Amino acid sequence: MNSTPHIAVVGATGAVGIEMLRTLERRQFPVGEITLLASARSAGKTLSFAGKEIIIKELTAESFAGIDIALFSAGGGISKQFASPAVEAGAVVIDNSSVYRLDPKVPLVVPEINGADVKDHQGIIANPNCTTAITLMALYPLHQTLTVTRVFASSYQAVSGSGARAIEELKNQVEQINRGESVTKEVYPHQIAFNVLPQVDVFLDSGYTKEEMKLENEGRRIMHHEALKASVTCVRVPVYRAHSIAVSAEFEKPVDLSEAKRVLEAAPGIDVIDEPETNTYPLPLNVSGKDNCEVGRLRKDCVLNNGLCFWVSGDQLLRGAALNAVQIAEELLE
Repeated sequence: MNSTPHIAVVGATGAVGIEMLRTLERRQFPVGEITLLASARSAGKTLSFAGKEIIIKELTAESFAGIDIALFSAGGGISKQFASPAVEAGAVVIDNSSVYRLDPKVPLVVPEINGADVKDHQGIIANPNCTTAITLMALYPLHQTLTVTRVFASSYQAVSGSGARAIEELKNQVEQINRGESVTKEVYPHQIAFNVLPQVDVFLDSGYTKEEMKLENEGRRIMHHEALKASVTCVRVPVYRAHSIAVSAEFEKPVDLSEAKRVLEAAPGIDVIDEPETNTYPLPLNVSGKDNCEVGRLRKDCVLNNGLCFWVSGDQLLRGAALNAVQIAEELLE
């Protein structure tokens, strides 16, 4: 691949697309040329990149001539329609939707965990679910030494995971409540301001939601651990940015708390923030805008055999989306 590749960002005007541009620039990715693609209504507008104003072009099946790497973040429907034309034109697609995550022919990659899997791509590489990625940043290093068998987890997911309209809905509802008005609900089925919703994504026949099954299904592929079992409850909370997950994990080997901390302190992409005596632990506010996730509240589980409890927070627009995609692109260059 060209050492200064021609990059396309599909869905450039969305929250993740804009974050991808910032991440490419911030990490000094060797962009030779950049093409910004979006819907017809955004075509002709501009976005800033590396000190220049780049004109947005309308996404079509013919948009990918000369593109080396295409970063997709425009939803599953767009990925289904345009990923194949991009590959046929010679681009490698890094897709942020859920469309290809469980396709056995498509690597599902978190670079700090299974970056070597990018070499097996056949034109498409999948980005994982954001909650899965954040959880695995803490779980995988422990798995390497202790071998995880099953996980019980509850997520606390920011509204930005639902897109820009959800952020506006939370802002508007807070203002409406402060003015004594009835709240307007469009994105979520219930009021999200000053509330929590125990539903992320649609319900399955099992009673779990699609989101809740992703930690098990995607975790197995990313960690190369087909025996992993996970029972998850995903909750939407009135936080603008950054997800958190409370995890109880059971391992094959006995857990030594000091050794677990040492393992996590040495792991890439995650910082241990764990001083309960000073009320110091990971907070969504503190990880917003940061590349690294944070883990804390480490303690032996008082119910599970060989169990460890922890709390992990991460900026899902970065770890679960833009940063992860750019790191995959970096792996491709290597």
